[in-house]
Amino acid sequence: QVQLVESGGGLVQPGGSLRLSCAASGSISDINAMAWYRQAPGKQRELVATISNGGIINYADSVKGRFTISNNNAKNTVYLEMNSLKPEDTAVYYCGAGVFTLATMRTSVAYWGQGTQVTVSS
Repeated sequence: QVQLVESGGGLVQPGGSLRLSCAASGSISDINAMAWYRQAPGKQRELVATISNGGIINYADSVKGRFTISNNNAKNTVYLEMNSLKPEDTAVYYCGAGVFTLATMRTSVAYWGQGTQVTVSS
């Protein structure tokens, strides 16, 4: 089992910035990638960004150029730097951990954090 603990959510004005963090513990050898997803009220959970231990990164089109995902493998931690935030970025943000497959360039998430609320509003 892998446990994930997120932090860094909150209320920010449009155009502002926030940084989310997610620390993984437990059976770290079971995973080789981490991800951020988000779920807005009344909508399905959607991919925001993924990063493999080897540094392969993928972003949703809606956040490209505004969000940056990074990791610190030594600390088993993934970060999401969010800039130029918009009201439509308002959602619960979930950290995920799982397995990245090079052949498909996809990450299969097996573990989830509890989520952290991000609200963008004036």
